[in-house]
Amino acid sequence: MNEKLAEAARATHVDSMRRAQQQEESRAVWNNPVLWREICTWAYGRKVLIVRAAYLLFFAMATIGVHSIIVSDQLTPTAGLRSVIPAVAMPLAPFFLVSMVVINALAVNSITNERDGQALDLLLVTDISPAEFITGKMWGVMWVTREMIVLPPLLCLYTWMRGGMELESLVFLSLGLLVMNVFVTILGIHCGMIYSQSRTAITISMGAVFFLFLGVITCIMVMISFSGSFQQQLAPFLAFILGGSVGLYVSLGIRNPSQAILWSTLLLPFATFYAITSFLIQHNMSAFLVIATVYSFTTAAMMIPAIGEFDIAMGRTKAGEQ
Repeated sequence: MNEKLAEAARATHVDSMRRAQQQEESRAVWNNPVLWREICTWAYGRKVLIVRAAYLLFFAMATIGVHSIIVSDQLTPTAGLRSVIPAVAMPLAPFFLVSMVVINALAVNSITNERDGQALDLLLVTDISPAEFITGKMWGVMWVTREMIVLPPLLCLYTWMRGGMELESLVFLSLGLLVMNVFVTILGIHCGMIYSQSRTAITISMGAVFFLFLGVITCIMVMISFSGSFQQQLAPFLAFILGGSVGLYVSLGIRNPSQAILWSTLLLPFATFYAITSFLIQHNMSAFLVIATVYSFTTAAMMIPAIGEFDIAMGRTKAGEQ
């Protein structure tokens, strides 16, 4: 009798009532807690809302630009001369680049936020496997950046419906965007894991993205400006492509050098160069096959070692970062 009275008295205590309320409000965690945290909590903070708002504004501007170009072409049928680069690609290309840069930046932050918040130490001592951690981060980043993944293909679909591109181009472009989105996501996670300093990881990851696109395009423009002499073309080509390949290998393979990453970093600039030139001469299938093959291989080269074991630079020793 006395025990029942004591239990009833403890149940009316403010601490017991608060614990009971917290138990009622607790949420069930999925089998993969990393993925659950990425999707069901504000793991990236409220700043994601600002990023989404700015991106939606940029999407509206790109849509208006595509629509204006299509309408102007329909209103001026006598304009039969086609430039090397289609006019509709002018607003699409920067929009695609911004989309991939945002995905890459949030992928890096998905790892650096855990390290800066000293949560990686706790994760590494739990029973979470490396595969669960990497896949949870990857799918979590894709969920958070779902606008950056869904809206570009939708804009391509709108362009095709208005006659701005052919069906073949729509299919190749949509599949190519999917391959590139997975690549920039894994690239961001990879850089976040091998560099203990957040600023260094973000700089290396985004620098690789800018080099593979803006750097190769700059190389092409320089070669066009020296179109009269092969000797003058060779020097800038080797400086950009070979030098960039070495820089990529040093940046991405500095912690865990491997043959797969070596071949990937050597092939990436050449593949991007070939894809852009193939696009300019309207060989769309060749451009898609090269991009899909090389970038998928690079994604696997970074992802497979990561899902095999935890090897994250924690910044405690100088060996983690050169």
